[in-house]
Amino acid sequence: MEKLSRKKAIVIGAGAGGIATAARLAKAGFSVTVLEKNSFTGGRCSLIKHDGHRFDQGPSLLLLPKLFREAFFDLDTTLEAEGVELLRCPTNYNVWFSDGENFELTTDLARMKTQIERWEGKDGFKRYLMWLQEAHTHYELSVARVLSRNFTSIWQLAVPKFVLTGLQLHPLHTIWNRARLYFWSERLRRVFTFATMYMGMSPFKAPATYSLLQYTELAEGIWYPRGGFQTVLAALQRVGERLGVEYRLNTPVTQILTHSDRETVRGVQLESGEILQADTVVVNADLVYAYSNLFPETSRQVIKYGEALRQKDGSCSSISFYWCLDRKVPELQTHNIFLADEYRESFDAIFERQTLPDEPSFYVNVPSRIDPSAAPEGRDSIIVLVPVGHLVESKGFGASANGESGIKRERDWTALVSQARRAVLATITARTGCAPLEPSITHEIVNDPFTWEDMFNLDKGSILGLSHSFFNVLAFRPRTRAKGFRNAYFVGASTHPGTGVPIVLAGSKITSEQILDDKGMVVPWRGRPSLIHDQGAPQNSETGKLDKICAPPLWRYVLFDTLIFFIGHWLGLFLFYTLEKILRYLVDRRKCW
Repeated sequence: MEKLSRKKAIVIGAGAGGIATAARLAKAGFSVTVLEKNSFTGGRCSLIKHDGHRFDQGPSLLLLPKLFREAFFDLDTTLEAEGVELLRCPTNYNVWFSDGENFELTTDLARMKTQIERWEGKDGFKRYLMWLQEAHTHYELSVARVLSRNFTSIWQLAVPKFVLTGLQLHPLHTIWNRARLYFWSERLRRVFTFATMYMGMSPFKAPATYSLLQYTELAEGIWYPRGGFQTVLAALQRVGERLGVEYRLNTPVTQILTHSDRETVRGVQLESGEILQADTVVVNADLVYAYSNLFPETSRQVIKYGEALRQKDGSCSSISFYWCLDRKVPELQTHNIFLADEYRESFDAIFERQTLPDEPSFYVNVPSRIDPSAAPEGRDSIIVLVPVGHLVESKGFGASANGESGIKRERDWTALVSQARRAVLATITARTGCAPLEPSITHEIVNDPFTWEDMFNLDKGSILGLSHSFFNVLAFRPRTRAKGFRNAYFVGASTHPGTGVPIVLAGSKITSEQILDDKGMVVPWRGRPSLIHDQGAPQNSETGKLDKICAPPLWRYVLFDTLIFFIGHWLGLFLFYTLEKILRYLVDRRKCW
C-alpha cells in the first residue's frame, strides 16, 4: 500500500542533470522513471567507441571536484565507493602560439612563476598572484552564494547583502577587461582568457565572474575519470537504480500533458502513443527545445515565452573530430589549446557573426595520454573541438524577427567541415613540429551542429545551451520551475545555475529541493554536515589550542604603524632642522674666519 501511495516523477532526458535529479527524488521517496530518447545515458557525457579507441563525446575534463563529491555524499555514498577513479592531469594545458612558443598551464606554482617571469618579469608574477586572489573570490562567492541557491525573483538581486556580493563578482566587467589589469602582455592575456570557450562564449563578452573556471584549474587541478567521463554518470545512475529509479531508453517523449485547466501537468505522451501519468515532470531536455516542442501551447503567454527563448543568445556550436590514430603523437599533452593569431577576430567570427573563422582557435584532447585504456597499445585517440557559430534558426521554425545571425542550414557543410579539418591538421603540425597526422588517421567520426541538434535536441545546435551573458544568468536565466505550468521543472544547462557538468549537478540539488519544498516533503540531505572539510577547524570550546583561529588585533598594527609614521616624521624633521642649524653655524664660523 505504501508503494502505491508514493508520488510519481517522470524525468525527461538522462543527461547529467536528469540522472542526478532522479536519484535525489528517489532518495526522498518518489517513484521515478527516466525517459531517454537515445540508446544510451549521459547525454553529451556519453562515449564513442571504435575498434578499441574510446572518445568522450562531450566533456573531457573534470573541474570543481567538490560539487561531484557533494552529489554522491548527499546520496549516502562516495565516488570511490562507486568505483570511480579520478586521475589528475600532470599538466593542465599546453597553449600553442603561432610564433612557435607555448605556455604550460599547471598547478605547479614554481613552474608558473618561471614562465610568467619570462614574459612579464618579476612584477608580472606579482600581478598573477593578485589575479589569482580575485579569481579565488569569484570562485568562493559563486559556490557559496550562487550555485547553492535558487533565484525565483529578480528582487533577490536587490538585497543589499547580495548587491555587495555582486560587486565583488564583477559581472559588468568582461573577462578580457579584468585580465588586462593584471596581465600586460598580449600573450598572457590570451593564456588567461581562452577558458570562456567552456561556456560557449567570447572572452570579450563573458562576465569577469567566470575567471573562477581557470582558478579552479590552477588551484584544484584538472581531473579525468578512468574509463571516460561517462563513468561518473554511470555510477550516479547505479546509485539511482538502487534507490528504485527506472530507466527506459529509446523512449522519445512527444508531449507533456496537462489537466483540463491547461496549467497543471499530469504526465507525458511517448512517441509510441503510450501515456504515462505523474505528479511531477522534470525536463532535462534542452529548455528552448522543450518550450518549442514538448509543452502544449496552452496560452498566449506560453507561446510568447517560447518565441522569446528562441530569440535569446545561444552558446556556440562545434565541429568535433574524433580520430583513431595508428601511432602516438608525443608532442601533444592530454589537453592542448591552439589560439588563433588574430585572437579577437576568431571569437568575433564565432560569436558576433556566427560562422567559422578563417583561422580558428581550437581544443585538442588526447585521452589516451592520461588513461591508456582510451586507445590500443602504441596508438592515440584524439578529439578536436572547433567552435563555430550556431545555426541561424530553431528546427521547425523560421528565422527570428530580430534578424539573428547564424550559419544557414543550406550551407555547404561538407566544405565547411573540410575547411576546419585542413586548418586543424596544418596548425597542429606547424606549431608542435609533429609529423603530419592525416596519414595516421585510420577512422574519423564528425559531429557538426546538425549532429548536436538531432542527437540531443539542442536548439540551433548550441552545444552549451543558452549563453551566460549578464541578462542570461541568476534571476534573468529561465527558472527551474516551468513558466506557465504547475508540477513541471527544469534541470540542465539552460536553466539556473547554468552550463557545465559540475554546475548542472549543483542545479540538480536546487531543482530537487524546490520540488520537495513545493510538495511539502522532507529534504533528506538538508542540514547534513559536509563530507568536505574546507571551512577550517570547528571553532568551539572543544577546539585545541593548535587549531584555535585567533585573528591578530589589527588595530594594534594600525596604531603601531601610525605611531612609527609620526615618530619617523617628527624625528626626520628634527634631524633636518638640527642639521640645517649645524650647517648654518659652520657657514657663519667660516665667514668669521
